[in-house]
Amino acid sequence: MPILNSIFSWLNTKRLHQIELFRQFPFEVQQEVLFKLINKAKLTEYGKKYDFESIKEIKDFQQRLPVLDYEGIKPFIDKHREGQQDILWPGAIKWFAKSSGTTANKSKFIPVSSEALEECHFRGGRDILAIYTNQHPDSEIFKGKGLTLGGSHQIDNFSVDSYYGDLSAILIENIPWWADFIRTPSQKVALIPEWEEKLEKLTNETIKENVTSIAGVPSWNLVMIKHILNFTGKSNLLEVWPNLELFTHGGVGFTPYREQFHRLIPSPTMNYMEAYNASEGFFAIQDNPQTDDMLLMLDYGIFYEFIPLEEAFSQKPTALTINEVEINRNYALVISTNSGLWRYMIGDTIMFTSKHPHKIKITGRTRHFINVFGEEVIIDNAENALKTACEKTGALVREFTAAPIFMDENTKGAHEWLIEFERPPADLDFFTQVLDNALCSLNSDYEAKRYKGITLGMPIVKKLNNGTFFMWMKERGKLGGQNKVPRLSNTREYVEQLIELSKRCCND
Repeated sequence: MPILNSIFSWLNTKRLHQIELFRQFPFEVQQEVLFKLINKAKLTEYGKKYDFESIKEIKDFQQRLPVLDYEGIKPFIDKHREGQQDILWPGAIKWFAKSSGTTANKSKFIPVSSEALEECHFRGGRDILAIYTNQHPDSEIFKGKGLTLGGSHQIDNFSVDSYYGDLSAILIENIPWWADFIRTPSQKVALIPEWEEKLEKLTNETIKENVTSIAGVPSWNLVMIKHILNFTGKSNLLEVWPNLELFTHGGVGFTPYREQFHRLIPSPTMNYMEAYNASEGFFAIQDNPQTDDMLLMLDYGIFYEFIPLEEAFSQKPTALTINEVEINRNYALVISTNSGLWRYMIGDTIMFTSKHPHKIKITGRTRHFINVFGEEVIIDNAENALKTACEKTGALVREFTAAPIFMDENTKGAHEWLIEFERPPADLDFFTQVLDNALCSLNSDYEAKRYKGITLGMPIVKKLNNGTFFMWMKERGKLGGQNKVPRLSNTREYVEQLIELSKRCCND
């Protein structure tokens, strides 16, 4: 075993025992987390408003505090951004992660306290390495550097008291000085705001390094990998970084991208780990490479509640704690955090695959689905149906989005899929049939609406010109970082924009 791995293993023995503790006693650990948060914030404006000091039971907390979305909690966040102290969380909050809002034109500014940086975000990163090296004791990951493809926005001043930017930029600004010895690119390059400029300088800097791991959103990492291969003239990434052994991915589902990564990194010993981290917190880590679910991390200073998806927008939704959830049911995720987000619905939906330990899959967004005709298609359905269609036709999907075609006097309702292919199918009609059949097998509501085409017609798949999604994201100022293509929408806003843009894009 390499000496660095031995030292790291020794340092993380205690941590691995702590992880085992919450695997065995999830409710007790979560209960302790909640009351630490309440006690810490009891003298804040929010704590006084809801009399945190008198809360003695979880049910008191749930009955007293409302479930809020961003608009509901924004007035309190704005006070922190203006430099006011003791509003949602004790003291001042200096950092705010800029995140995509619920519409294309909005941004959210998520508070990131010093406690959240250390106890949640950085701990999550350390735990990935602890879990990985425990699984792979002969790993040589520490003989090289980790490449993290950060956001495309630098830190900007909101006032003299606070700053905002991509979460990745905030993390880079706050990492310990010694981390520069084990990561690449340099902080200067990582924080370049212009995506294309950063890509050029990142390539020049990192191809000289011994990169053993990469991390980030799959779609943007593919753009980076292809740029590096084009620059170097190499046929695959192992010719650039022969010791590459781990890709930690998150932000979007990996299923549509898996085959492309296998082709660009052709190694049977290459490892992939999924992590569920967002501006609001670091939530889960894939702790078993043989399954595609993730362990919910219960001691990061986040108290979790789970609202059945059908109640997500009810006035008084049922909110379940970790000991009350059921397997294979969709829940809207609600969090209370050590950054002062109290009963905050982040907009993601998850499903438990097991209990004790509690493992989850991300199934979509509370607002990103198609349910115009009662079909209730979620992102998990879409990605798995595309996977099946690609397997049966030999296609590779680069990016996609889908939206409804609304009924009128002469037209049935249907779904329209806009797909940019890495490798198009030989027969698009057959691809469409397989996609439709796969959706029917995955979603009984969709199957019922498709029965004899009475309610819902055959989906329409349109092949977009290469580069359309990239140009669309660029025009919206959303290149790189945690920016993601909306997979599903109940409106036609995105698809109409993309169809019009595709007409202007160059042909393949």
